[in-house]
Amino acid sequence: MADTFTPTVKMAAAAKKGLKLREAFNRGGTDVGVNRANQLAAREPLGADDVKSMHSYFARHAVDKDTHTHEWGNDKDPSAGYIAWLLWGGDAGKTWADSKHKALEKSKEKNGK
Repeated sequence: MADTFTPTVKMAAAAKKGLKLREAFNRGGTDVGVNRANQLAAREPLGADDVKSMHSYFARHAVDKDTHTHEWGNDKDPSAGYIAWLLWGGDAGKTWADSKHKALEKSKEKNGK
Protein backbone atom coordinates (compact mmCIF):
# COMPACT_ATOMS: atom_id res chain seq x y z
CA MET A 1 0.00 0.00 0.00
CA ALA A 2 1.24 3.49 -0.85
CA ASP A 3 2.37 5.86 1.87
CA THR A 4 -0.24 8.30 3.12
CA PHE A 5 0.32 11.33 5.29
CA THR A 6 -2.22 13.14 7.46
CA PRO A 7 -2.05 16.95 7.53
CA THR A 8 -1.58 18.54 10.94
CA VAL A 9 -4.15 20.60 12.82
CA LYS A 10 -2.04 23.74 12.20
CA MET A 11 -2.03 23.07 8.46
CA ALA A 12 -5.82 22.62 8.51
CA ALA A 13 -6.24 25.90 10.42
CA ALA A 14 -4.02 27.78 7.95
CA ALA A 15 -5.96 26.34 4.99
CA LYS A 16 -9.29 27.35 6.55
CA LYS A 17 -7.97 30.85 7.18
CA GLY A 18 -6.75 31.05 3.59
CA LEU A 19 -10.17 30.03 2.28
CA LYS A 20 -11.86 32.71 4.41
CA LEU A 21 -9.43 35.41 3.31
CA ARG A 22 -9.76 34.39 -0.34
CA GLU A 23 -13.52 34.69 -0.09
CA ALA A 24 -13.34 38.04 1.73
CA PHE A 25 -10.79 39.67 -0.60
CA ASN A 26 -11.47 37.80 -3.85
CA ARG A 27 -7.79 37.13 -4.49
CA GLY A 28 -5.07 34.59 -3.81
CA GLY A 29 -4.61 31.05 -5.03
CA THR A 30 -5.81 29.04 -7.97
CA ASP A 31 -8.37 26.28 -8.26
CA VAL A 32 -5.54 23.85 -7.47
CA GLY A 33 -4.75 25.82 -4.30
CA VAL A 34 -8.40 25.88 -3.28
CA ASN A 35 -8.65 22.11 -3.82
CA ARG A 36 -5.50 21.60 -1.73
CA ALA A 37 -6.92 23.85 1.00
CA ASN A 38 -10.12 21.82 1.12
CA GLN A 39 -8.07 18.61 1.47
CA LEU A 40 -5.97 20.12 4.24
CA ALA A 41 -8.94 21.66 6.05
CA ALA A 42 -10.63 18.26 6.11
CA ARG A 43 -7.30 16.64 7.12
CA GLU A 44 -7.68 14.13 4.29
CA PRO A 45 -4.75 11.72 3.97
CA LEU A 46 -2.33 12.83 1.26
CA GLY A 47 -0.15 10.64 -0.93
CA ALA A 48 3.49 10.95 -1.92
CA ASP A 49 2.56 12.89 -5.08
CA ASP A 50 0.67 15.41 -2.93
CA VAL A 51 3.72 15.82 -0.67
CA LYS A 52 5.96 16.37 -3.71
CA SER A 53 3.50 18.90 -5.12
CA MET A 54 3.38 20.80 -1.83
CA HIS A 55 7.17 20.76 -1.49
CA SER A 56 7.48 22.15 -5.01
CA TYR A 57 4.82 24.80 -4.42
CA PHE A 58 6.58 26.16 -1.35
CA ALA A 59 9.98 26.14 -3.08
CA ARG A 60 8.57 28.14 -6.02
CA HIS A 61 6.54 30.59 -3.97
CA ALA A 62 8.86 31.58 -1.12
CA VAL A 63 9.60 34.71 -3.21
CA ASP A 64 5.96 35.76 -2.77
CA LYS A 65 6.86 36.91 0.75
CA ASP A 66 8.70 39.86 -0.85
CA THR A 67 5.46 41.50 -1.95
CA HIS A 68 5.15 45.20 -2.66
CA THR A 69 1.35 45.29 -2.86
CA HIS A 70 -0.82 44.55 0.13
CA GLU A 71 0.92 42.91 3.07
CA TRP A 72 2.23 39.47 3.89
CA GLY A 73 0.60 38.24 7.08
CA ASN A 74 -1.92 41.08 7.30
CA ASP A 75 -5.50 39.86 7.69
CA LYS A 76 -6.94 43.32 6.92
CA ASP A 77 -5.12 43.75 3.58
CA PRO A 78 -3.45 40.42 2.76
CA SER A 79 -1.37 39.90 -0.33
CA ALA A 80 -2.58 37.34 -2.86
CA GLY A 81 0.63 35.40 -2.22
CA TYR A 82 -0.06 35.25 1.51
CA ILE A 83 -3.56 33.93 0.91
CA ALA A 84 -2.25 31.32 -1.53
CA TRP A 85 0.47 30.31 0.95
CA LEU A 86 -2.20 29.72 3.59
CA LEU A 87 -4.24 27.64 1.15
CA TRP A 88 -1.28 25.25 0.94
CA GLY A 89 -1.05 24.98 4.74
CA GLY A 90 1.02 28.06 5.56
CA ASP A 91 4.37 27.86 7.30
CA ALA A 92 3.26 24.68 9.07
CA GLY A 93 2.51 23.16 5.67
CA LYS A 94 5.93 24.11 4.34
CA THR A 95 7.73 22.58 7.33
CA TRP A 96 5.59 19.44 7.09
CA ALA A 97 5.96 19.05 3.31
CA ASP A 98 9.72 19.59 3.47
CA SER A 99 10.04 16.98 6.23
CA LYS A 100 7.85 14.40 4.48
CA HIS A 101 9.59 15.03 1.13
CA LYS A 102 12.99 14.48 2.75
CA ALA A 103 11.77 11.21 4.28
CA LEU A 104 10.39 10.07 0.92
CA GLU A 105 13.69 10.86 -0.81
CA LYS A 106 15.65 9.02 1.89
CA SER A 107 13.37 5.99 1.54
CA LYS A 108 13.74 6.13 -2.23
CA GLU A 109 17.54 6.13 -1.93
CA LYS A 110 17.48 3.31 0.61
CA ASN A 111 15.27 1.16 -1.62
CA GLY A 112 17.19 2.06 -4.76
CA LYS A 113 14.16 3.49 -6.56
